[in-house]
Amino acid sequence: MLKKNFSTAWRRLVKDRQFTLLNIIGLSTGLACTILIYSWTTDELQVDKYNTKDSQLYQVLLNSASGDGHETTTGDHTPGLLAATLLKEMPEVTASTSIIAPSWHDKKGILTTGQATATTNAWFVGKDFFDVFSLPLIAGDKAGVLRSNNDIVISTDLALQLFGTTADIIGKSLEWNHSGYSGLYRISGIFQKPPANATMQFDLAFKYDLFLDKNPKLLKWTNNDPSTYLILDNNADITAFNKKIAGMIKEKVGKSNSTLFAQRYSDRYLHGVYDNGQPAGGRIEYVRLFSIIAIFILVIACINFMNLSTAKAAGRIKEAGIKKIIGASRSSLIAQYLAESLLLAGIAALLAIGLAALVLPQFDHITGKQLRLPLNSTFIGTLIAITAITGIVSGSYPAFYLSAFKPVASLSGKHPGSAREGFIRKGLVVFQFTLSTLLIVSVLVVYRQMELVQTKNLGYTRANLLYFNKGGKVSDSSADYAPGGKYEASLLHLVQQVKNTPGVLAAANFGHNITNRDGGTSDVSWPGKDPDVRIDFTDLSIGYDFIETAGIKIAAGRCYSRSYGSENNAIIFNQAAIDVMGLKDPIGKTVRLWGTDRQIIGVVENFNFQSLHESIKPCFFDLGVNPWTSNIMVRLAPGAQQETIGRLQALYKAQSDGMPFEYTFLDDDYQHLYAAENRVAALSKYFAGLAILISCLGLFGLAAFTAQRRQKEIGIRKVIGAGVNNIVLLLSKDFLQLVAFALAIAFPLAAWGTTRWLHSFAYRIPLKADLFLLTAVAIVGITGLSISLQCVKAALANPIRALSSE
Repeated sequence: MLKKNFSTAWRRLVKDRQFTLLNIIGLSTGLACTILIYSWTTDELQVDKYNTKDSQLYQVLLNSASGDGHETTTGDHTPGLLAATLLKEMPEVTASTSIIAPSWHDKKGILTTGQATATTNAWFVGKDFFDVFSLPLIAGDKAGVLRSNNDIVISTDLALQLFGTTADIIGKSLEWNHSGYSGLYRISGIFQKPPANATMQFDLAFKYDLFLDKNPKLLKWTNNDPSTYLILDNNADITAFNKKIAGMIKEKVGKSNSTLFAQRYSDRYLHGVYDNGQPAGGRIEYVRLFSIIAIFILVIACINFMNLSTAKAAGRIKEAGIKKIIGASRSSLIAQYLAESLLLAGIAALLAIGLAALVLPQFDHITGKQLRLPLNSTFIGTLIAITAITGIVSGSYPAFYLSAFKPVASLSGKHPGSAREGFIRKGLVVFQFTLSTLLIVSVLVVYRQMELVQTKNLGYTRANLLYFNKGGKVSDSSADYAPGGKYEASLLHLVQQVKNTPGVLAAANFGHNITNRDGGTSDVSWPGKDPDVRIDFTDLSIGYDFIETAGIKIAAGRCYSRSYGSENNAIIFNQAAIDVMGLKDPIGKTVRLWGTDRQIIGVVENFNFQSLHESIKPCFFDLGVNPWTSNIMVRLAPGAQQETIGRLQALYKAQSDGMPFEYTFLDDDYQHLYAAENRVAALSKYFAGLAILISCLGLFGLAAFTAQRRQKEIGIRKVIGAGVNNIVLLLSKDFLQLVAFALAIAFPLAAWGTTRWLHSFAYRIPLKADLFLLTAVAIVGITGLSISLQCVKAALANPIRALSSE
């Protein structure tokens, strides 16, 4: 019987090709979108969940209140002594580690052994790093690695690159050539490369104490740079722990506007946005957003499927009556109708899997991931359940409702429930277009906000700016790095050579990245400073001509200049710093930085050195020619940029001892700040388009069904003189009324949701009426196109044929 029902169902679907095709396209597209979004959200939720002590692993974050106390900034740069102090003083802490990850010192060094050479970044980690993070050591032991400042650990990938094996290399020496850290180091361990879903990706780690030795200012509680991670006892109460550590910096320095709190490490990826010192979302908002979009699209597709199925079934009342007259039981009719619906839904589900697999490479490109379809038991079970529910619900109307009619009533054409069915179908159409409108408004808001991000005046000119690191093998002798030593001479010589390169307009050396805040200090005092106020400043280390090269404008005073002799005791602030310090006529005034008097020689206009999610913070420029300012910024002349880059590459190769010429355009760094938003914009655009497509397929089918049911009415109207325009208006006005109702519901919801998203930006677009007007025009236009073909076809049909048909 089951085989017979599905065989009959198949013949029926093949016979009514238009209905079958519309239903399969709509449902399979919706299911494919859901599969892709499910794959992405599942991957996002698993980021940084690889640690065996995930529930106990926390990162310590630092809240810094502004001078007036009205704004609090949250960052992951903490005092250099924090990890060791927490382990010593807090019984809840069972292990801790500090990490200096590449940021403003994001410069690759050369690692050499025998004939093999590799370039890589270096991390500095505490000796208990491998007790805190679950990166298995395949050689060496946790207690022995990083015991000495001369020890290093390398990843399995780096070991294979240098030695071709991971066996018997413990104790071997590697030569590391990098500004300030060059020398021979002993391999004390080999660790398994972090998994793909780990945000920490590195191949080489030095002992954190080595970094402290080179940077003794981090031994003061007023300077922040490393990140701090803890393992808490299983019984630790995180709320009580945060209360205990909140005032630790104030206890150490006497007065401070900074407080500490711990957040679960694996939550940081998804919950990395803070509002006035409190977690306020982050990527989790996009996970929720796309989960909602997946549900929207799936609901739209299922509604579409059910609407078309029930509409088509309404024309099969006589068929049901005839089958009952010739002996068909109600149960057999129920089985047949359900078989048709389930078969159609099953075909759509199979096509959806194939469609998702087909577009997965392009989806990976947009999301920046390497996803695989989650064809596990949970996913397959969920897909089967969705398919079965969709098939049963959409088939339930003909199965249980039409099969209950008495044969005489069925053959007479009486249909007492048609008004109720029409009301339900109209309600579902309104729901569909409400969801589609929400998606379109959201896409337009995201697009306009990202347009603002791309066009806003940042206070510097990022076009045609690239930077690279000096590189090359250098001595580790401290004398070579002293002012006026070999390192300064070689760096300044390279900068001058770059300046002399055809196609280069300007060049300068620098350290910190100006597209993202790195580190900071509160060790700044000035005349009239309130001793109870502690303000964090971002430190931007630069060489001569950097401000001019970057295109940052001077508001008062001047830039650093060799014309004035040594300017190591001079300092330049941004306007935000001058405002928060409350200095009037700041030029010539003396401030104290890191225990040394500095004279203010200039004030620059405010510029965005963080993403537009953040307001402009106080910062200062510190002149330096040292290993930390060995990046070289280059402004290229517009036009023949590739030829200029080729010349720079040849220049670099002549002095870099074989290191590859690796450069980065500043604009690429800027775009990276908004990678998540750009992906959301791209994905939203596609998914909104598909939602509209699915909805319009449903309207197309319903318009065809309506025209078919009203063909005699149309014929009569044409006979008594109605024109084509009158008929088209008659058939289309009901659908347009439904769409207008959907717009009225969707617009307030869209305004509320998009306003919440925009509040994550310090600089944001206003929600203007034209945005909603554009959406309305688009929705109404698309609706008109979807139904116009069927309406015009019905209006042009021969009325004699319609009136003579039975």
